Amino acid sequence: MAKIRKVKRKAPVTSPAASGSGAGPAGSSSKPAATRKVIRRFHVLSKRQVQLRKRLGSRRDGLSADARAVKDELAAIEQELADMGGLEAYQKMSVIGQGSDRGGGSEKVLIGWLNEEGYPESLGKGKLRVLEVGALKPDNYASCSSWMNVTPIDLHSRHPAIQEQDFLLLDEDEHREQWDLISLSLVVNFVPEPKDRGRMLRLAHAMLKPEQYLFLALPLPCIMNSRYCTAEHIERLMAALSFKQVKTRWREGGKMAYWLFQKVAPAAPLDATPYEKKAVLRTGNDRNNFSIVL
Repeated sequence: MAKIRKVKRKAPVTSPAASGSGAGPAGSSSKPAATRKVIRRFHVLSKRQVQLRKRLGSRRDGLSADARAVKDELAAIEQELADMGGLEAYQKMSVIGQGSDRGGGSEKVLIGWLNEEGYPESLGKGKLRVLEVGALKPDNYASCSSWMNVTPIDLHSRHPAIQEQDFLLLDEDEHREQWDLISLSLVVNFVPEPKDRGRMLRLAHAMLKPEQYLFLALPLPCIMNSRYCTAEHIERLMAALSFKQVKTRWREGGKMAYWLFQKVAPAAPLDATPYEKKAVLRTGNDRNNFSIVL
């Protein structure tokens, strides 16, 4: 049985206040609009931070005027992230956003779909082996403990029962076909690089047992307002990765999009060519740049 190994990595950008006091970001509240604003801003800053670090890493002359400007912008971004409370504050806002007063977490959608697929009755005495990626709470599936064996992981664990682990650093061979269900709820959109998002989906396919399930949840703007991504594009991309769509749920004007995919044997060798670069699917100045690249 594959084991989750802790991997050493650089600590996330956090402020002392965020890591010790439990307070949220300065000036924030638990109102829905404020929560969404913090989450969106964190994503924008994190993505820009990665871009700037890559630019600095590719330059030989670290003293040029352009390099200094990049360093100045990067320092400003890192300061703003620290002022916001860093990853800890982002997680707190995400937990608030999953509260029962705001419709609850995505686990309700997944459990309902699994019930429709005949679980837990079809399991007999066995249990589904579940990898919950990006877990903010350790007990999301406590009501299903009689038929689910859940391993929750996250980049920055907020509870001793959540293993601190980067999904992208898991050993593919060690975890190959080890899991009955992998949950990627509000995880793929958190990954800054489009190619790493695609690699995350490939890795999930390799780690699932044959004919088992991947749960994917994204903020609705990722498919409704992106230049490079639509619901149809997601579904074609997943088919190219040998996933069959079982369930989907989203509505215009909503906040989230959900899918349940089943791993299937490829009918032909994977043709990832159409998804190896970003292609403009929508135009308009008010679009976001969310994309997934294989």
